[in-house]
Amino acid sequence: MATTIQSDIRSALHMASSTFRSLSTNLILSRAAARRALPFYSSSSSSTASTTSSLILRAFSSADSASDVVLKVQEKPSICTADELHYVSVSNCDWRLALWRYHPSPQAPPRNHPLLLLSGVGTNAIGYDLSPGSSFARYMSNQGFDTWILEVRGAGLSVQGSKSKEIKQSAYDRSEQMEATLRNATNGTFPVEAQSTIPGALEESETSAVKGEESESVAVEDMMGIATVWDESRLVMQLTETFMRLSERLSGFLSEGQSKIMYAKFFDQMSKLLVDSQLSERFNEIREKLSKLLETRQNSSIASQITDLSQRIVNIIEEGQRSVSPPLFDLQERLASTIEDFQKQLDLIVKYDWDFDHYLEEDVPAAMEYIIEESRPKDGKLLAIGHSMGGILLYATLSRCGRESRLAAIVTLASSLDYTSSKSTLKLLLPLADPAQALNVPVVPLGALLAAAYPLSSRPPYVLSWLNYLISAEDMMHPELLEKLVLNNFCTIPANLLLQLTTAFREGGLRDRIGTFSYKDHMHKINIPVLALAGDRDLICPPEAVEDTVKLIPQHLATYKVFGEPGGPHYAHYDLVGGRSAVEQVYPCIIQFLSRHDST
Repeated sequence: MATTIQSDIRSALHMASSTFRSLSTNLILSRAAARRALPFYSSSSSSTASTTSSLILRAFSSADSASDVVLKVQEKPSICTADELHYVSVSNCDWRLALWRYHPSPQAPPRNHPLLLLSGVGTNAIGYDLSPGSSFARYMSNQGFDTWILEVRGAGLSVQGSKSKEIKQSAYDRSEQMEATLRNATNGTFPVEAQSTIPGALEESETSAVKGEESESVAVEDMMGIATVWDESRLVMQLTETFMRLSERLSGFLSEGQSKIMYAKFFDQMSKLLVDSQLSERFNEIREKLSKLLETRQNSSIASQITDLSQRIVNIIEEGQRSVSPPLFDLQERLASTIEDFQKQLDLIVKYDWDFDHYLEEDVPAAMEYIIEESRPKDGKLLAIGHSMGGILLYATLSRCGRESRLAAIVTLASSLDYTSSKSTLKLLLPLADPAQALNVPVVPLGALLAAAYPLSSRPPYVLSWLNYLISAEDMMHPELLEKLVLNNFCTIPANLLLQLTTAFREGGLRDRIGTFSYKDHMHKINIPVLALAGDRDLICPPEAVEDTVKLIPQHLATYKVFGEPGGPHYAHYDLVGGRSAVEQVYPCIIQFLSRHDST
């Protein structure tokens, strides 16, 4: 089984490598379709007015009066089933993190602390709120806790932007996209994002049809001997822009070494377009000159030389287009496609440039501060529950902050700082975790990959049925809820995040991004109660991995429990949150622990 899983994981990463070329385009297409379907774009003035008036706005900084930020959205996107949807700003970036809030039931006993829920890697709030009858978040609010789910950057309804209108519209677009994914799967068709994971799918899209028409038109012009001056100018401009961005190291997102890897790869892609040896020699001469320029500090002279060399590359491509027999009339179009694909990869590196420490140092503290400000507990602290990476974030917070953390008590579900002693299936990702892989595949579109794989795991011949057991044990989740979890709960993961998390599978356990701080080495600093829960059939975070971390916590503060019986029910990775038996077995255990430590 391990060999099969590793082969499938490698195939998935290969698909991810192909996906980045079409991911941005598909997202743009689906977003445009979502906009057309939203009432926000209705011509009805009353509809627009009611939507606009539903926002409560406040600037985060008096110095930033030009950019108001949504704090609370009264009229939520339909995918959000919480009582309220809030947004919190993050320092040093333009991300606005979504916070789903569930009000405590008036019939429940009063509680002293709000409750923060943190999700796993590449997941969103839906895992905690699958349906009215299977909602961990709603259960906790019914027990009296002011419950909040944080969606970190890149997850769920968290969006980028500074203006309230664009933030709200992005949230609506994302909601529609997620719901469309579930609708299309129910109807037996691939969602747009899932299509993007299939090699060649983009060529079958509407956009490619348009590109095909343009390519055909260019070919006809070439055959007639008509000069394509406009196309030349466009290609020169695109090439120059790409080289300038690499020369600038993508404004700090790439190191000098990474930049060299990227433009060497780009040159290799262009050289494959040339089959004439003399043209290849001329191209290599230009390549050598460009490489030296890209390593030089920029000025107006450098920019002019890069533009000139870009023009010469385009000229070589044009000569190649006419020198081959039979003529390659689409060579110029293939160069344009190569440039566009490479630019999309650079855009993804910039857009998805974060790791675990960004969550730890920026996202979680921003959310905690906001929740405490809104709920106003007397002691200025909150309770927290983290599933998978969410629990790792809580451990790392305590490891970093020690006695200064603003946590009153925590519960971790299937979480560990060190997986070296366990047989976790995630160990199979280790061969794929290296810096070169991060540049080649800057993101892993986990949501799209799982959406594409789901029909193969849930329907005959069940080729990928092992995927289901990584998520939930047999008969532990209703099929419709499992489908919703797979299709709506997962997001795109930056390769940098994956690279850092894989340190948990090496000696010393999880480390910070520069590798000097081992989080497990500071677990003895913990001074608050911890409840650590594990599932007996968890293949991702086995009980032995959970227990290894618990042993590092002062004994009088740690409580450890494994759920699952020899004759069943059994608990896999997500069953501690959404399994059929969790309401009767897991939830009461958590409530008992939190109630005991919910004191001022």
